[in-house]
Amino acid sequence: MISHLNGSSEFIRHEPCIECGSSDGNSVYSDGHTYCFVCHTYVGGDNDTHTHKMKGNVQLKGEAVPLKKRGLSQKVCEQYKIYKDDNVLRFHYFDEDGILKGAKIKNKEKVFTYEGVSTDTLYGQHLYPDSGKRIVITEGELDAASCSEAMPNWPMVSLPHGAAAGKKDIQKQIPKLQGYDEICLFFDDDEAGRKAAQEAAYVLPAGKVTIARMEAFKDPSDALQAGESQAIREAIWNAKPFRPDGIVEGKSLLKLITTPNKPCDHEYPYKGLQSKLRGIRYQELTTITAGTGIGKSSFCRGLAVNLLQKGERVGYVALEESNRRTALGLMSIAMGKNFTLDEFDVDELTKAYDSSINRWNLYLFDGFGSFDPEIIYNRIEYLATGLETKIIFLDHLSILMSGLDGDERRMIDQTMTKLRSLVERTGIHLFLVSHLRRTQNDANHEEGARATLGQLRGSAAIAQLSDQVIALERDQQSGPERSTTTVRVLKNRYSGETGIACNLDYDLSTCKFIENEITSEFNPATDF
Repeated sequence: MISHLNGSSEFIRHEPCIECGSSDGNSVYSDGHTYCFVCHTYVGGDNDTHTHKMKGNVQLKGEAVPLKKRGLSQKVCEQYKIYKDDNVLRFHYFDEDGILKGAKIKNKEKVFTYEGVSTDTLYGQHLYPDSGKRIVITEGELDAASCSEAMPNWPMVSLPHGAAAGKKDIQKQIPKLQGYDEICLFFDDDEAGRKAAQEAAYVLPAGKVTIARMEAFKDPSDALQAGESQAIREAIWNAKPFRPDGIVEGKSLLKLITTPNKPCDHEYPYKGLQSKLRGIRYQELTTITAGTGIGKSSFCRGLAVNLLQKGERVGYVALEESNRRTALGLMSIAMGKNFTLDEFDVDELTKAYDSSINRWNLYLFDGFGSFDPEIIYNRIEYLATGLETKIIFLDHLSILMSGLDGDERRMIDQTMTKLRSLVERTGIHLFLVSHLRRTQNDANHEEGARATLGQLRGSAAIAQLSDQVIALERDQQSGPERSTTTVRVLKNRYSGETGIACNLDYDLSTCKFIENEITSEFNPATDF
């Protein structure tokens, strides 16, 4: 419980202070008054505002005595001016010139009050120079004194207003702190303390901050009370350098780089494509692209069936067709019979279903016609984390963005960033279907035009954030050869190998792609 200067009402909550801007330094009490422990502004229950500040000179009160229960000697108490005054402890605060300005008072019920004016200095800061090898900043006054007891003659100071205002208090002292080679933050090992240490570390000079922790104790005061001054010393000596999220020291990578990686998690069902891409790996994003009607969805279904037949858990999010159409397409490939063209009796469909879908770990998205992007992201994440699917197909990008308003390029950038984040966060392999824009030449993709990365529709982010880009090329009007599809690798982050991977013939009666031998890597009709 915390009380204002003379009150006995009960503490309710923390809130921002309109006087100093502290995010949670202001305290609200049961009788309606507030008191900010950062700027020491008191607002009465009747809304009369005044600041409690002592008039005239502030005097030391009490005397330094050994605090045996705390493990603190009289010498350290005198050094930090921790005085016992009847039934309270007084922590005397000095400005940078060593002039006494105020005192924080703590009673046996752990109720804090404050007399005098705020100094903006760290507790104990006046005792030490503005430069040196190391300074240790703790969360509370008793912690600083405990550290000094364990390591005499080293600069030990504390936050004046606790973890909540730690960042603001440290910011004010950066000119004084930057003269030290190391600034060690030794805050309480709880959620508030860890958060405050992170926030403070970001505003201090880069490369100078270390963070101390103890496994067995919450703070230095607890350790000293237990007679474990050695734990304090070890925590300070072994304090770890602070590095912002995303920065990793090269020296820590030995285990990572010596852990054997298998070349892939699954092989592609087509030898030429497998040779180029070296397989399907989790935590990667593969974009499959082609012109309209070239066979992107059929190609994806073929990959999905191959993975399902191997026992893989697969999620299939088809946004431009019903689950019936998707299921019949997958069954057709598995059974080698096109169930999408003609009507089949219930018994034959049931038999095919039992031999395929009913045996697979397959999960579909039942949301045809519902294209709220946030819903799609949520369902993909659920497929990955809730149902533990490792391979997910998303067909296709343009439909996903149909629920958005604004500039197409910006929308694609945002969408690809979110999808990439999903891949990294969940560890899935995402197969994403995307369209190509029309070419500038006479021949379009439906007429066999060669695909390039620059033709991905809408934004360069599709290519940039994909690990692989696979393009399908086919001339729909070329007569007997119109069923032959050229599979071209446009991007390959794994090995860098690009170019024509294989030729596939599509059998309409079985809905399957059959790989053909590549007679030549060079085709003068398409490769110029």
